[in-house]
Amino acid sequence: MCGVCGTSHRAFYDQKRRLVRDLSCGDTRVYLELDVRRLLCRTCGKVKREALPFLADNPFYTKRFAFYVGRRCRSGSIKAVARELRLDWHTVKALDKQYMQEQLRRAGTPGPHIIGIDEVSIRKGHTYRIVVSDLIRRRPIWFGGTDRSEASLDAFYGWLGPQKSHKIQIAVMDMWKAFAASTKNPAHAPAAAILFDKFHVMRHLGEALDRVRRAEYRRLSGKNRAFIKGQRYNLLSRREHLSLDGRKALSKLLAANKRLHTAYLLKESFGQLWNYRREGWARRFFDHWKQALKWQRLSPFERFAALVERNWEGIAAYCTAEEKISLGFVEGLNTKIRVIQRRAYGLRDEEYLRLKVLTCMLPEI
Repeated sequence: MCGVCGTSHRAFYDQKRRLVRDLSCGDTRVYLELDVRRLLCRTCGKVKREALPFLADNPFYTKRFAFYVGRRCRSGSIKAVARELRLDWHTVKALDKQYMQEQLRRAGTPGPHIIGIDEVSIRKGHTYRIVVSDLIRRRPIWFGGTDRSEASLDAFYGWLGPQKSHKIQIAVMDMWKAFAASTKNPAHAPAAAILFDKFHVMRHLGEALDRVRRAEYRRLSGKNRAFIKGQRYNLLSRREHLSLDGRKALSKLLAANKRLHTAYLLKESFGQLWNYRREGWARRFFDHWKQALKWQRLSPFERFAALVERNWEGIAAYCTAEEKISLGFVEGLNTKIRVIQRRAYGLRDEEYLRLKVLTCMLPEI
């Protein structure tokens, strides 16, 4: 059947012999010798080559060989796989792209109910792209935009479509106003509960504690400074994660500096907020925590309390969420993306990076 005019009339055909690389047998490369026919359509006058479904997009390789190359590229760089298989760098990249596109085709179009939204830096100069994940199926479903603006996230909801967007129940994000504004747009997901990621909230609290530490270091001099110097990691880490030497150094620091001791206790106690299952109890705890800031002269903590107050609705949503979700997945995905970028020493082809991100959690084929 002619792909141009749809007729099956052929005037003549010729054939050309070709070598196609297949999976190796041990350390021996295997090639298939094929006769590929070309046919002339009598009706439209077009010459068409015979379609062989077992060939990859690059007709000199079989699909199963292309998928083998794609599986190898999941754990290695293009350069390493090209050296191992004695292939050109661009050939490996093209075969890997075909493998990832097939993964996405088999995964199908997502219809998420709980999504995680975050931005990732793709190069220096504050160049961001938005990553949206399905937190139930634990996989990224969209990578794009031109920055982290409201318009960029609008592109995701436009891609997903209004029917599936309106089924979103919870949207997990950091306290970036553009993300919340786009999600609450009546044309997108107005019924979705906005839930602020507790890891971003605790990061702001850790930054407040670090500003107190630096202020104390500047205020003191002589021997008193020696207790503070080099203690940033011990102060910001959870006590159970510290080594024995780290715990001893932290105890010595807190005994020597009263303001840091107070700030450290406030930071540790705030984590209790995420254990409440009713908003009323969580609000009472936060009000008591704010009361403890009085007369402490800890300006960074007061600014943090004001930040939580402004975004209380999104923080309290964690207590009322019927289904507790793993908020650490979004942060873990960001770490995985950075590993992908480091492995390639930076990817200039953004489409290739997009495919890598979207398929990093999908099963092998």
